Amino acid sequence: MKKFLLACILTFAFASVHAQIETPRPSPISTVTQKVGLTEFSVTYSRPSAKGRTIFGDIVEFDKIWRTGANMASIFSADTDFKINGENIPAGEYALFTIPGKEKWTIILNKTAKQSGASNYKKEEDQIRVDVTPQKLTSSVETFTIGFANLKDNQASVELLWENTSVSFDVTVEFDEKVMKQIDDVMAGPGAGAYYNAASYYYKNNKDLNKALIWVNKSLESAERYWVMSLKAQIQAGLDDYSGAILSAAKAKELASTEGDDAYVKLNEDRASEWASKVSQKKSKK
Repeated sequence: MKKFLLACILTFAFASVHAQIETPRPSPISTVTQKVGLTEFSVTYSRPSAKGRTIFGDIVEFDKIWRTGANMASIFSADTDFKINGENIPAGEYALFTIPGKEKWTIILNKTAKQSGASNYKKEEDQIRVDVTPQKLTSSVETFTIGFANLKDNQASVELLWENTSVSFDVTVEFDEKVMKQIDDVMAGPGAGAYYNAASYYYKNNKDLNKALIWVNKSLESAERYWVMSLKAQIQAGLDDYSGAILSAAKAKELASTEGDDAYVKLNEDRASEWASKVSQKKSKK
């Protein structure tokens, strides 16, 4: 028994000596993700703070390769192919390096994703280099920040912000071919939701509105929903059937009012008013 107790005490003492003590990191790691079109982008990076120091031109030297954060080099990833400045970039992970300058920054995606800083950086491994112009911020950013802005269906800006400096580069994606294939596959045996989604995509992307009208009517067969009826009104207007669009907008307004969606009530009122003026213009031209 004594030997057992002694063994337990020694084991505990050994574990205590080798226990790890976790404390806050001075440059905590962060991951930001953003869906652009059908592509998910992600940036994992460490976030140093200024703490009263001069950053660019001092802590981060001009015209020298920078790991774009602290500790490990920042990692930029995308789960589908994308483009920067019209150049195709394969899906995958990249190290995000930059070369800051007074008048110009160079943005670099390097094929060796996991690197401990910039000490082992090799230019021949670069996937792409893009020169951008830095912008001066009106207010100071204490902690280095990478984010996504100016979101569109097929494009977003990747922003780097620190101290009084902002730089950004645009990423673009393709999604139409994938969506069209999904529509073809799903429409083989669709339900109301699939009909609505297909009609909505066709309307928003200026495709065959006659087909979109067939699909939106199919969606309405199972139940009259105000957002579906509102889409039908827009499609009819796109086909220059303003009289039909006004009737559909009135029905959408009625359904939305019943559901208590005041925003849709006003939206359809405004659209009906706009389309009524177009009907009047047509009549006056005859």
